Amino acid sequence: MAVNLKGRSFLTLMDFTPEEIRYMLDLAHDLKAKKRAGIHNEVLKGKNIVLLFEKTSTRTRCAFEVAAMDEGAGVTFLDSGSSQMGKKETMEDTAKVLGRFYDGIEYRGFDQAVVEGLAKYAGVPVWNGLTDVDHPTQILADLLTIEEHVAKPLNRVKVVFSGDIRNNMSYAWMYGCAKMGMHYVAYGPAELQDQLNKDVIAKVQEVAKETGAVIEISADPAVLKGADVIYADVWASMGEEAEIPERVRMLTPFKVTEEMMAATENPDVIFMHCLPSFHDFETTMAKTQKEAGYDIREVTDEVFRSRHSVVFDEAENRMHTIKAVMVATMG
Repeated sequence: MAVNLKGRSFLTLMDFTPEEIRYMLDLAHDLKAKKRAGIHNEVLKGKNIVLLFEKTSTRTRCAFEVAAMDEGAGVTFLDSGSSQMGKKETMEDTAKVLGRFYDGIEYRGFDQAVVEGLAKYAGVPVWNGLTDVDHPTQILADLLTIEEHVAKPLNRVKVVFSGDIRNNMSYAWMYGCAKMGMHYVAYGPAELQDQLNKDVIAKVQEVAKETGAVIEISADPAVLKGADVIYADVWASMGEEAEIPERVRMLTPFKVTEEMMAATENPDVIFMHCLPSFHDFETTMAKTQKEAGYDIREVTDEVFRSRHSVVFDEAENRMHTIKAVMVATMG
């Protein structure tokens, strides 16, 4: 079946069929190979995109900028201090103005309703660079990375997300695994299970019935057996320091360790992380919290630097999959 995504926004993987996601992954594989070969087709020449950032980022900003410039597009970056959106101008008005200037808009921030509103009013493709409930560009990069490192088709891959199962990465993984027929385990404290968004769970379970996916939520370490991927995310971000004592108490049993990796009984299991990661005490936040008596590392340095870790391949793949999204929807 021919796939045409031109003019579509990329807000969540739930908006796309498995065939459409497969198309974007195949395109990313192709664009990555061409970049490695020094081939740039500049299919976005003459296009211009704007990046709206209410949250800071390293990988997302760099991936969008390099991907756009590789294919010939111009880029404007606006952080929260450079844009009037939500302050002196409504999101609707901002969307309508930017849609007159640009061929595509990326948003990275907080409320999913903002990126949905931008897509509603801009008249050009809008791409979700991260919200509080989703991170679809990250999952697309993760799927590409899995295909490069796991010798199985996606619908036979088991992913275990260990930690705070309520966060945007856990939900984003549910969406991706449900769509691609994968086995996903949200492995975290039992006390968090009742805090999961019940509407999200119902939606992914409905999709799973069609694709053959398995979506599990568990605090039982037995679910680690047979995992192809162990995935982690930070337990706390800047501005959430007051929550750290409780988060450390609750999440320490789910820290990714060599013992956890061994419990998969899979010698080829890979470790993945969306980054940034607290895996040592070389960052200001980790060092400060250690001095206060709290180890906020979600993964040990031994695992992070081990042969199982593919986190930097994963980070690079943000660029290739984001390029694929832009080419597919704007090219």
